[in-house]
Amino acid sequence: MTGQGGSAPHRPEADSPRDISAGKKTGAEIWLLGTTLVVAVAGLIYELIAATVSSYLLGDSVRQFSFVIGVFLSAMGVGAWASRYVGCAVQGFVRAQIGLGLIGGFAALVTFFSYAAVEAVALPLYGALIAVGLLSGMEIPLLARILGEIGAGRFRFENVLSVDYLGALVASLAFPLLIVPNLSLISAGLVFGLLNLAVAGGTLWLFRDRLGRAVWLAWGGSMAAVGAALIWSGPVAGALDARLYGDEIVWSERTEYQQIVVTRHRGRTRLFLDGAVQFDTRDEYRYHEALVHPAMAAAPRRTEVVVMGGGDGMAVREVLRWAPARVVLVDLDPAVTALFRDRDDLAALNDFALRDPRVEIVNADAFAWARDGGAAFDVAVLDLPDPKNLSLSRLYTAEFYRLLRGRLSAQGVAVTQAGSPVFAPDAFWIVARTMAEGWDVTPYRAYVPSFGMWGFVLARPEGMRLRQAAYPEGLRYLDAEVWAAAQVFDGDTGPRDGPVNRLSTHPLPRAYEAGWDAWFR
Repeated sequence: MTGQGGSAPHRPEADSPRDISAGKKTGAEIWLLGTTLVVAVAGLIYELIAATVSSYLLGDSVRQFSFVIGVFLSAMGVGAWASRYVGCAVQGFVRAQIGLGLIGGFAALVTFFSYAAVEAVALPLYGALIAVGLLSGMEIPLLARILGEIGAGRFRFENVLSVDYLGALVASLAFPLLIVPNLSLISAGLVFGLLNLAVAGGTLWLFRDRLGRAVWLAWGGSMAAVGAALIWSGPVAGALDARLYGDEIVWSERTEYQQIVVTRHRGRTRLFLDGAVQFDTRDEYRYHEALVHPAMAAAPRRTEVVVMGGGDGMAVREVLRWAPARVVLVDLDPAVTALFRDRDDLAALNDFALRDPRVEIVNADAFAWARDGGAAFDVAVLDLPDPKNLSLSRLYTAEFYRLLRGRLSAQGVAVTQAGSPVFAPDAFWIVARTMAEGWDVTPYRAYVPSFGMWGFVLARPEGMRLRQAAYPEGLRYLDAEVWAAAQVFDGDTGPRDGPVNRLSTHPLPRAYEAGWDAWFR
């Protein structure tokens, strides 16, 4: 067998395309090498879609990406080994492309449907991933055999591999920069399914005298199925979202950072990021008042305030009650801040806080913003996502808090949301201990029906007395008595020993996951 080691089963001479005419040989070689690039791009895109869907539905992006990559590469290895048992290389390659077009194209759609219907993710996702990996692993050995069999004058196996690796580069750049910002995961899978089917169609035409009607019929039916699914992918995705979230979807957008979904039902609005609820207008005031006002009341000065996270503007709304001179909102995703600044019905939820001339929006990573230095702030409000993975855990490390202290004035105060002391108490107290390296801290909690009992940690310079100035008028939840009670923890939620969260160790995500798993999995 040309192009790979070992022997191959006997293939009848009638199945070999070696007798292709000299005039077509160059064109066939160019087509097949170009095909190598295309299928390499498609294969890696399927892998990235699977990893993104997995992290979206199952959480912990680091773990899910690691699992998906390992399973996919292992399946590719099995597919490469199994390719030696394919009798006709051309027919095997075309059938592999048809299979990839169908399985890879429909994988995201089927996984989302399975999750919406029966909350099953692993079986459809990893089943499709293994199948796609097996078929993708066959592609390069089969292409190498075809190139060798047609007598390609410039054929070398390393040329095929070079084009394959170039395709991996193209896919890795295109996925975050072009595909995710412009296509839903369902649509992206179907688009690349059609691309695999286009490769199958071109190869069918090139070697049309070697392949029977059954392959043509299979290809035509697959094109029709995937094409129809792509045409209807918008309504289908909308129906799946409605089933997943239960309420009317008023906004759904996939950005390069996350999936944004806003729902509404009977005047109640909720924001979901990657499937996790961020606020519910029925009770968000309890969370945001508890997050913002104890820190603002504790600060000797409140002229310059920074809010990290909280792109929905709710925390900024509460900060503006204290009449600061300037508020800087640092949030990673410009799509979120734009949505809650520019869309009137959503901006009204934060009292149009993001349109206030005192508010400056900075779309940046909070860690990078703190590290870059600059003007000092009197109060820092950290309304950051839960530390469910290593990337988010960075924003709860001793190193991050050290950088943050450098962005605060000498009497600057900081507060962070710290998760649930009921559902993940070990994680909550890791955050408190970590902030205590360099600060005096006051842990406290509030009951928010959408989340359950929720925890916060207030930090101030060492030795500074904890004081509470009078709260602004019009608060619906927080007052002096509520604040006093908020600092009391019972035996189930009280202080626990444990490590400090550092960039080199990251015990926080493990504690967070273990706590929530114990309650809900």
